Amino acid sequence: MEKQKYYITTAIAYTSGKPHIGNTYEIVLADAIARFKRMQGYDVFFQTGTDEHGQKIEEKAKEAGVTPKEFVDNVAGEIRRIWDLMNTSYDKFIRTTDADHEAQVQKIFKKLYDQGDIYKGYYEGMYCTPCESFFTESQLVDGKCPDCGREVKPAREEAYFFKMSKYADRLIEHINSHPEFIQPVSRKNEMMNNFLLPGLQDLCVSRTSFSWGIPVSFDPKHVTYVWLDALTNYITGIGYNCDGESTEQFKKDWPADLHLIGKDIIRFHTIYWPIFLMALDLPLPKQVFGHPWLLQGDGKMSKSKGNVLYADELVEMFGVDAVRYFVLHEMPFDNDGVITWELMVERMNSELANTLGNLVNRTVSMSNKYFGGVVSNPGFMEPLDRELRETAVSTAQKAADKMEELRVADAMTEIFALFKRCNKYIDETMPWVLAKDESKKDRLATVLYNLVEGISIGASLLEPFMPETSAKILEQLGAKKRSIEVMNMFGLYQSGQKVTEKPEILFARLDVNEVLAKVEEKKAQEAQPEKPKEPVIDLEPKEEITFDDFGRLQFQVGEIIACEAVKKSKKLLCSQVRIGSQVKQIVSGIKAHYTPEEMVGKKVMVLVNLKPATLAGVKSEGMLLCAEDADGNLALVVPEKAMPAGAEIC
Repeated sequence: MEKQKYYITTAIAYTSGKPHIGNTYEIVLADAIARFKRMQGYDVFFQTGTDEHGQKIEEKAKEAGVTPKEFVDNVAGEIRRIWDLMNTSYDKFIRTTDADHEAQVQKIFKKLYDQGDIYKGYYEGMYCTPCESFFTESQLVDGKCPDCGREVKPAREEAYFFKMSKYADRLIEHINSHPEFIQPVSRKNEMMNNFLLPGLQDLCVSRTSFSWGIPVSFDPKHVTYVWLDALTNYITGIGYNCDGESTEQFKKDWPADLHLIGKDIIRFHTIYWPIFLMALDLPLPKQVFGHPWLLQGDGKMSKSKGNVLYADELVEMFGVDAVRYFVLHEMPFDNDGVITWELMVERMNSELANTLGNLVNRTVSMSNKYFGGVVSNPGFMEPLDRELRETAVSTAQKAADKMEELRVADAMTEIFALFKRCNKYIDETMPWVLAKDESKKDRLATVLYNLVEGISIGASLLEPFMPETSAKILEQLGAKKRSIEVMNMFGLYQSGQKVTEKPEILFARLDVNEVLAKVEEKKAQEAQPEKPKEPVIDLEPKEEITFDDFGRLQFQVGEIIACEAVKKSKKLLCSQVRIGSQVKQIVSGIKAHYTPEEMVGKKVMVLVNLKPATLAGVKSEGMLLCAEDADGNLALVVPEKAMPAGAEIC
């Protein structure tokens, strides 16, 4: 039987800088959904990537002194490193600078222009560079960008526009007839009431005020504006071809089953993107889920506030799966979640170290202590066991029901409810008391078997959310990962199987004060001035001089036209130096560092009004400037750029 396909995407990350934990939450959320669908037997294709064009990138590259492509190559690499660090199982990482994507964007633009959906005009309004969006005066909030709150500037430029209103009624009808299309419902209401029902304005889809973008093929002074470029990644990444020669993968996977995005870009994915697809005569995605934000304790993360947390910093302190657990379990379905160091420690200790880690450790330790690690099932069942069994066999369906609604945190709560039930079962059965009575040995074996079986089911279900932890638990129990089809069956653990001899501590308890001290120590280190990459030399300061003193010194660029060794000296070279229309003879103690042949042709910096002196019987009419390191090595000071002989140094 052919597997049912499931195509899931994240928003592509903007390559303006390193993603913080709030950005990283989305890829982890998508990964958990993708892994769960695979566990359910779906043929999953999971795509993520980077959005790499635009004015903001062009400006940042200029500030960094690199080309835009060099800039985005570096940031895209950093984004992919963090996605990999978080153990995400994406199938494709698309970049909007990929040649095949750029070619299709050009074709799409031309197709929409040819069929009359795009026209040329002028745009005049208030422009927000970070958001790359135009706004009317009425849309501004306190005179600033309504999306990010930053300054906006008036702008007017020639641009191409898309006729959004042409498809607005069709989109409204689709949203009304497909209540699952926009989730949560609060996002749907926002789009309908704030944008669609009041009437759509035509959308600017090209720019001329910057060049870092995909050129419009028939009007190359224009580059394709960000949303028509970025949004189309969802189809170009799976082989869409505007000429009608799309790949088999595109035919299989489109439409997307889920676009997972942040709530701040819901408008672009539920209004602009569906309308573009309608114009291309393509099916609309089945669902767009606008997830909430993960906030720092004092609000939305921003570098200007100094409250940004990064995934790699958290992983260094807590480990990958602990961070995955936190961002997945602490995020409500449609309200913003909060992350702080203190809250991370509290969850680490209570849920991970105590509820889960201690449960596994106790179960493995008791199996070793009482039965040499052998887990057997004599079948001495009592009424007390029924609730544990019922909880275990019902957990998979409960989690699946929550995942179907994209309530990932609730699904994890169901799994941890099973672990908590196992802990309660230990308290109820008191294996340490049973172990004291030889006649209760079979009952004790049954209790430990039930624990191992219940934990095995929970650990198998945990794999989409905490894959490394799931594997470690199953390995310690000597159990195999269960398929979803048999997670509603109790008793599949092979009787006679052995657990590991030495249980591994899955999560160590942490002291919140020690963690906070480490955080502050790291902040203090980062606040220190960056150490120079090369050694430096500090000299004893000489007496201060005035500007008039300095003004008496005459420095000029000189060109060495001839050079020879001074016969009576082991250290001196005699150079003929052209300075303007004059040639001066200058003797320098640099023979150990330069040969006469190396000197000829060099442009050097010369102190020209130094009183003449005689050195080793040779007259010297100036001084060549050199730098000297701690080991006595010399280097001539030369102009950075080409300068004519005689140029003044000031």
